[in-house]
Amino acid sequence: MLRGKAFKFGDNISTDHICPGRYFHLRSNLPELAKHTLEDVEPGFCTMVNPGDFVVAGLNFGLGSSREHAAVVIKMAGVAAVLAKSAARIFYRNAVNVGLPILICDTDRINDGDELEIDLANSLVKNLTSGTELPVGKFPDVMLSILEEGGLIPYIKKHGSF
Repeated sequence: MLRGKAFKFGDNISTDHICPGRYFHLRSNLPELAKHTLEDVEPGFCTMVNPGDFVVAGLNFGLGSSREHAAVVIKMAGVAAVLAKSAARIFYRNAVNVGLPILICDTDRINDGDELEIDLANSLVKNLTSGTELPVGKFPDVMLSILEEGGLIPYIKKHGSF
């Protein structure tokens, strides 16, 4: 069970919004790069987010380049999951690979600052602030296992293969 506060964003949040290209020189220093996560759309995001909080967005989250740094820095910033109406395919896969759940759901019913509780195994998001529940697409069992292990590399180290 995951629980945290929602940080709400709009549509078309690109990998460059998530991980600004001007900090490309920090790609070998991920903790420093993570300090700049989403700063162009929410200045000071990394000083406001607490471990376990959620990024909530509209359509097409993670569009743009396929750099996996974008998913890595969101997770390093403390975000427990991303909820969006839709996500770019490559970003979605990169996120799962690093152990960051991406939940596809109707985010119109979530407001900035809402307290959420997420049950990945039962595909349910509870908005504790509004008292509503949002169904989300069910994760395949292997994907749930990858997320539970913290990403693809820890999963393969533990299990050897699929």
